[in-house]
Amino acid sequence: MTDTCDDWGLLIQADLDGELDIATIARLARHIETCPACAGLQRDLLALSSRIRADVPRPTAPLALAASLRPPPSRRGWRPVLGGFATGAALAASLALFMLTPRPDPDADIVAGHIRALQPGHLMDVVSTDSHTVKPWFDGRIDFAPDVRDFATAGFPLIGGRLDYLGGRVVAALVYRHAQHPIDLYVWPATGTAAPVVSSAKGYAVARWTAGGMAYTAISDINPADLQEFARIWAMR
Repeated sequence: MTDTCDDWGLLIQADLDGELDIATIARLARHIETCPACAGLQRDLLALSSRIRADVPRPTAPLALAASLRPPPSRRGWRPVLGGFATGAALAASLALFMLTPRPDPDADIVAGHIRALQPGHLMDVVSTDSHTVKPWFDGRIDFAPDVRDFATAGFPLIGGRLDYLGGRVVAALVYRHAQHPIDLYVWPATGTAAPVVSSAKGYAVARWTAGGMAYTAISDINPADLQEFARIWAMR
């Protein structure tokens, strides 16, 4: 049983790397709620990850190294036949392994983040129904500016926001409510445009779309039709 901040710190790092199951994520969230030291460590690691991704360029392999890794040409004679047989066998083995290897669940990270946020005190870092309060709160905390809007007149009032960590990067999480049910809307930079698509994952409704240079993923336990309407309102702005 984990009971020291050093142990919890290792779990926090594993959570940021997407290595924890949902039950451990929930247990970690409950601990962070009662431990200022671990809560501070989580915030620091989120901020550090964001700065690294924004400021550190990704290295590329030199052309000479890339060329040295290319396989040499096959010799003529019977060797190409044997080589072709070996290549085919290796390809078949790789294909079998590919088919037998469980596929990563694209919704697992979203569901885990939503469940983590539902733990007491973790849903919002900034609590406000005013978009002009929530939007500036993200300044300096992330490397992009999310669009923040309130849809109270349509039954989806803004109630706050927070930072979260999904898909290997820090994202903005805007929090809405519909008939007492929270809606997490995760936002991060992306290219292209895609209309909202609603699916289900582990009992939650999930909506995804891309517009205005941002990717949006909304998740909630509300009716999928209601989440579709929420996404439609956003896509029409």
